[in-house]
Amino acid sequence: MNQGDLVVRKSYGGDVLFRVEEVRTHNAVLKGTDYRLLADAPIPDLSVVKDPEATRAVQQVRIKVNESLKRMRNARERQGIAAENTIRLPEKQNTNYFEMPGKVLHLDGDNNYLKKSMQLYQTMQVPAHGLYLHESQMADVLYRLLPQLKPDIVVITGHDGVLKNRAPNEVYSLSSYKNSQNFVNAVRVAREYEKNRDGLVVVAGACQSHFEALLQAGSNFASSPGRILIHALDPVYIAIKSSYTSIRESIDLHEVIHGTISGIDGVGGIETMGRYRVGLPKPKTGSAYGAVSSQAYHA
Repeated sequence: MNQGDLVVRKSYGGDVLFRVEEVRTHNAVLKGTDYRLLADAPIPDLSVVKDPEATRAVQQVRIKVNESLKRMRNARERQGIAAENTIRLPEKQNTNYFEMPGKVLHLDGDNNYLKKSMQLYQTMQVPAHGLYLHESQMADVLYRLLPQLKPDIVVITGHDGVLKNRAPNEVYSLSSYKNSQNFVNAVRVAREYEKNRDGLVVVAGACQSHFEALLQAGSNFASSPGRILIHALDPVYIAIKSSYTSIRESIDLHEVIHGTISGIDGVGGIETMGRYRVGLPKPKTGSAYGAVSSQAYHA
C-alpha cells in the first residue's frame, strides 16, 4: 500500500473509489476520486485497484456524470435560443447581442477537484476564478476577495463528513462535522458582504455537510439534506445553472437539484433568481467581459 494508490474499501463493497493520501501504521487516509469524501480505513480493509474504469464504482459514476453533463449542455442551448428570441427586434432583423453569464468565485479544499471544476467552467464558457485553500482559511480569504472580484456566484466547497465518534442525537451539532463549521463561517462572510440572496448566489458544502446550518447562515444552495456523499461536480453544476439563468427568472429548483449527480438527498436550496444578462449592441472588440476565462490559483 503506497501513497497515490487507487483503492476501494472491502467492508463497503467497493462502492467508492479512493486515492491514498497518507499511509499510517495501521490505517490510511483516503480521498474520493469522484466524491467529496475524506475518510480513513484500516489497511487490511483496502483493495488496490489496477484498472479503475473496470470497477462498478467508477462505471456507475460515469453514467451519472454523462447524464448530468448532457442536461447541462441542453440547458445551455435552450438559454441561448431564449436569449436570441428575447433580444430580437419586432421586425425580426438580425441583431448581434452579447451575453454576460454570472461570474463565479470558486473556493475548493481539494486541488484535484478544483482543476476538474475549472475545466468544466471553461468548457461551459462561465467566467470563473478558482482558489485552492484549506477549508479553515475560506472565511478570511472571502473577506478579502469579495470586494476585489465582485462575483455573482460563490462556491464554497472541499471535504466534509459526519464524524464517526459521536452520539446518535448529535447529528445536528456542527461539532459532529469535519468542516461544516468552516463552511458556515465562510457563508456568513459572503452574506455579510451581500445580504440580498439574489444579489450574490452562494453554493456551499461537501459530502454529508450540515445542510440546515448552511442554509441558515445564508447559502442559496447547500449539501447535504440526506447526509450522503455528493459528487465533486455537483456544486459546479449548480453554479453553471445559476450563471446561465436569466436575472428575470427564478432558477428552476426541481430541474437544478435533480440535474445534479447526487440528486435531492445530496443538494437542496431555496428560490433564487439567475445571474445571466444579455445586452445590445455587441461590442466590436471582444465581449463585455473581455475574453471569458476560468483561472485557478493556490492560496
